[in-house]
Amino acid sequence: MRKLSMDELGRKSVAEFKEADKTPLVLILDNVRSMHNVGSVFRTADAFLIQGIVLCGFTPKPPHRDIHKTALGATETVEWQYFESTVDAVEALKKDGYRVMAIEQAENSISLDRFTPPAEKPLALVFGNEVDGVDANVMKIVDGCIEIPQLGMKHSLNISVSTGIVVWDLFSKWKQ
Repeated sequence: MRKLSMDELGRKSVAEFKEADKTPLVLILDNVRSMHNVGSVFRTADAFLIQGIVLCGFTPKPPHRDIHKTALGATETVEWQYFESTVDAVEALKKDGYRVMAIEQAENSISLDRFTPPAEKPLALVFGNEVDGVDANVMKIVDGCIEIPQLGMKHSLNISVSTGIVVWDLFSKWKQ
């Protein structure tokens, strides 16, 4: 077995990325503290041609050395915007026709393996703070909640890991 070279991977340029058809998904980061987590989410968004990222509250914003360290250039390809309030971001996206779902362990949540992404409208996902999860006021206004099934003792995943799991799952369902 031989690893593929960079030339063989078919990597897009920044211009090609910006022109490419995007996965109809926006990722909302609700007061995520870690710059490394933010950079990792940018990198995941780039990998799956995600439409964009919304950074909210005290979530750090590019440009910053620690975000760039993890994002490896993805802050140049993935569109992003900032809202002071996650509630305002969710309301704006809903007004624009998005179905907004929280990624959280909550009453009446839908297990990720049973969730079917909407074909008729774009989707936005709210990922919460590393300690407190998705803010309670945000939970009151989302259209629903998706939960990643977990069987161990912790029942807690790093936000960047959660993002990768959920984005891959939805991306693969859309591509079927």
